[in-house]
Amino acid sequence: MHPEQKETLPLPEAVTHLLEECRMVLPGLQALLGFQFIAIFNAGFSEKLTPTEQRLHLLALGLVALAGALVMAPASYHRQTGPQEVSTHFLTLASRLLLGAMVLLVLGIGLDFYVIARVILANRWLSVLLTLVVVSLFVYVWFLLPRLGR
Repeated sequence: MHPEQKETLPLPEAVTHLLEECRMVLPGLQALLGFQFIAIFNAGFSEKLTPTEQRLHLLALGLVALAGALVMAPASYHRQTGPQEVSTHFLTLASRLLLGAMVLLVLGIGLDFYVIARVILANRWLSVLLTLVVVSLFVYVWFLLPRLGR
């Protein structure tokens, strides 16, 4: 078995990759947020969801909105603090903002998944179980798998 080859990127290239990663996450966040807003105006929203489930959806919407703010923050920060320069501080800050956004995103997706599963399945415990499976999968591939790959 051959040892894995690694190469350290120059700082400007690492920042470029990070900003591209933020741009990759953003369209999905925007689409999800749009669907979350539309759901509220659907006639079945107040009929099929209990007040608690409606609040869970609102919380999920807020988490996804905050995730969007965190994903866009690196570009805004970079543009305002030094568009002609890069630093390890910026790379660290932007990485943390992106990972923080992903934590909020998985929580928002999990809450909305639960609400949707509960409406479709009409079974609270099965919905909780399926939500735990989905959230666990996200946590594994987004957070645990990368740490195992180090």
